[in-house]
Amino acid sequence: MNRHHIPNEAELHPMTSASALRRRATTIVAVLLGSSALVAAPVAGQQVAERLEADLSSDTGPVHGGASGTLYGLYDARLPSANLVEGIALRTVSTKAQDGPQHPGADALEVSTLLTDASGGDTYIYMTDIYREFPYAWKTGTCEQSVASYLDKIRMQTEQVRAMPVRYRDRIVFAPFNEPEGNMFGDGVKSCNGVGWQKNPTAFFDAWDRAYRAIRQILPGARIAGPNTSILFDEVKGFIAHAVKNGTVPDVVTWHELSNPATVRASVRKYRAWEDTLFAGTPLQGRHLPININEYAHNYHTSVPGQMVQWIAAIEDSKIDADIAYWNIDGNLSDSAVQANRGNGQWWLLNAYRTMSGHGLTVTPPHPDESYTLQGLASFDPTRGQARLLFGGRSGGATIALTRMPASFGTTARVRVREIGWTGQLGDAPPPLVVAERAVPIRDGRVDLAFGTGDLPGLREESAYEVVLTPDARGARSIAPAIPWRQDYEAEAARRTGTGLTVRGPEGSPKDVGRFHTSGGYSVEGFTTGANAGLDFAVDVPRDGRYDLRVLASTFNQDPKAVAQGPTNIFLRIDGKAIGETELFLPLGYKPSVLDHADTAVTLTEGRHVLTLATRSLDGKRRTQGNALVDRITLSLADTAPDTRYEARDAWLTRTNAGADAADAVRLDKGDAATFWVYAAQDGPARLTVESDGDGMAGLAVNGRILARATRDAFLFGGVNKVTLTGLTGTTRLHRLRVGSAPASPARIYEAEAATIAGVARIMPATLASGGRAVFDIGGAPGNGNTLTFPAVTVDRAGDYALTIRYSNDEQSKATHYNPDPLARIARISVNGATPVLATFPNSFHRNNWWEMTVPVTLRAGTNTIRIAGEEQPNRDGRTLASQQWPGVLLRSRFAPNIDHIAVAPMPGSKAPATH
Repeated sequence: MNRHHIPNEAELHPMTSASALRRRATTIVAVLLGSSALVAAPVAGQQVAERLEADLSSDTGPVHGGASGTLYGLYDARLPSANLVEGIALRTVSTKAQDGPQHPGADALEVSTLLTDASGGDTYIYMTDIYREFPYAWKTGTCEQSVASYLDKIRMQTEQVRAMPVRYRDRIVFAPFNEPEGNMFGDGVKSCNGVGWQKNPTAFFDAWDRAYRAIRQILPGARIAGPNTSILFDEVKGFIAHAVKNGTVPDVVTWHELSNPATVRASVRKYRAWEDTLFAGTPLQGRHLPININEYAHNYHTSVPGQMVQWIAAIEDSKIDADIAYWNIDGNLSDSAVQANRGNGQWWLLNAYRTMSGHGLTVTPPHPDESYTLQGLASFDPTRGQARLLFGGRSGGATIALTRMPASFGTTARVRVREIGWTGQLGDAPPPLVVAERAVPIRDGRVDLAFGTGDLPGLREESAYEVVLTPDARGARSIAPAIPWRQDYEAEAARRTGTGLTVRGPEGSPKDVGRFHTSGGYSVEGFTTGANAGLDFAVDVPRDGRYDLRVLASTFNQDPKAVAQGPTNIFLRIDGKAIGETELFLPLGYKPSVLDHADTAVTLTEGRHVLTLATRSLDGKRRTQGNALVDRITLSLADTAPDTRYEARDAWLTRTNAGADAADAVRLDKGDAATFWVYAAQDGPARLTVESDGDGMAGLAVNGRILARATRDAFLFGGVNKVTLTGLTGTTRLHRLRVGSAPASPARIYEAEAATIAGVARIMPATLASGGRAVFDIGGAPGNGNTLTFPAVTVDRAGDYALTIRYSNDEQSKATHYNPDPLARIARISVNGATPVLATFPNSFHRNNWWEMTVPVTLRAGTNTIRIAGEEQPNRDGRTLASQQWPGVLLRSRFAPNIDHIAVAPMPGSKAPATH
């Protein structure tokens, strides 16, 4: 869990001299402080050039896709949504022992069903997390007694896995130890014998052998991972040597990298050299074992595409698996998921990573093996005729060169560039923004893209970028996008008026990776109850029109000043005028400086304006309540396009006979499928238009619901939706999918306070609820009668409907370390007395912070009854409760979420049959 140790530079490079360390530190600082100057600052009279090259004639092996893993990233069998899991092809999840007390949620055998069904990934069980605290509270007497007791728990966990259906059991990997040097076999008071295993490995090696054999005795074919150290210590070589000698070699070799991206490559190279030496003359000779770096990256990196792409490049180059570390809350794909079904910029980066197909390419960055510099990864798929490149890590100008291009590209290539932006740790993000699309000449087998010149924008260090290169076939139906105007304005550079606003920082940086990333490294705090202050942003817009305004901000949910209201309200004014003054609510975060965004729209005339964020309305009658900080604002010209295009080149393909595709189309024969990941800003109806030609027919499914051929209207969930086109007859040449608005069939809304309330469930004031009131305390002990029932939900036709629940959930367990430990809540939803459907609602960080989540239900024509209940879910045995086993430790909620209202709307289509 990496809760005790962040390796320093000397530990990462124990043989490095002090002078070399100083040189390395100087290099890192120069990159950090001078990244913008690398383009503009002259060196010996010339501009420094940054150049990254991808060689299209190279082949580093099939795209591996291993960097999408997560530690504690799934909460249960339903959270996050299957769309978010499948949409990044989640490959590995490391998580706690089933019914373990380490954190709420993330029980291995529950999350494994979600992972296996959605993406076919492997679940690594941290078997040690059957204990509480960290270092673990595992001692039961002497070292031998403690090991014997732990082996009993290992056997119990293995028996649980043996009882699983084969399709789930086969995707389990056992990790019997976690960071043994700081835990069971370290030198602390909770260690086995007080002697660190690196000094004397006898006790650890003996425990490893016994654990290995105990697992294999119950499950002969079980996969076992280890040693799971906090870094790749030199002593791990001795561990592997011992395991080879004693027949206990792990099936997957694991360690953690919580340092910087460049260390990944160096560590893998070092370990592979050990294998070559130690396996020589043994049955393992010539083999390289799978590697999972099952904890990587830190707070400064996670959620930030420009940082994470550097890690992904190193992991993909090494052809290994890796799990993003768990520094914050569980169940959110390690800072990738937002709410239940939304993704931030990091999620879309991982989605773009999964879209790579074919084989990897050799990429030469300007600074090989140096972190916090321009890095990238690339692929080429000859069948699809496309090359893909992901890169990032610096600001300013750079040249991206695609060299030694195949003759199949001809003399001209079509290039599309998308920016995968940072939207805050908790900020919902739409698909990446197209910033350039054009035909480019191929000269001497290469294409050079000079970012920061012409129509190619300068790079942003926080963003990652995707380049897709395809042949520019004559007559290709490409539509050049209109690139919207956009400008950021940093809060620390704005003018502060009144009293109380101060600059906060510096926040995270390469020298302080434990702190969170913020734009520019600073923010402005002091938007607080009782303050009389304002922050003036001087802006300049290119033309008259409507602009989208995004405020990147945070209200710490545990701040005493946030207790009463939740989100902090502030007031937006344009040019100091009361006309058009808007009240904004700055979103909540689970820690200070964990950022989300509040969005609105403003109408501006061409030229200069002052946008003010104030703690009081201009007339003084309304005032801020709470305590928030602001990182920056972003103005962008509002998008007026009637729909959103999803190009066939980005679809995920499942085909039996993959013939070469045209430059702008994908061929689908009978049984072939193309999947798009479609974004919706909110739950509701949408119209889908398929642009295709050919003699075939294809069927369309949305989130597993097959649409009738006569209609292309669908209900989309807020966030990420899976849209699949499947060939039915003949051949379909798919060009693109368009998603636009559909004629709205009005949803019927039912307020919770007007429904039937039973037991101790109660109506309470809630200022941000739709009617100013909501229903709380639904649920309790098993068999309770504290329910909320909507007795008269009326629909015209029988069929499937979207039940959209506006809810809040602020339940949080007392943390034993830096993880805040918010709980998700499970609602038991029963329609017309039928067996309840379980739905898991993520934490919204405050009882007055309302989110929406949709659950499909089947209703009969006329009047229906919908009952919502809650109770603590039992342990794996179906009988015992965590609250009984661990009294005083909040592990499973007894409650359903608080309910503001429900909305019911038609859900077109029919549910597709299960495929497993």
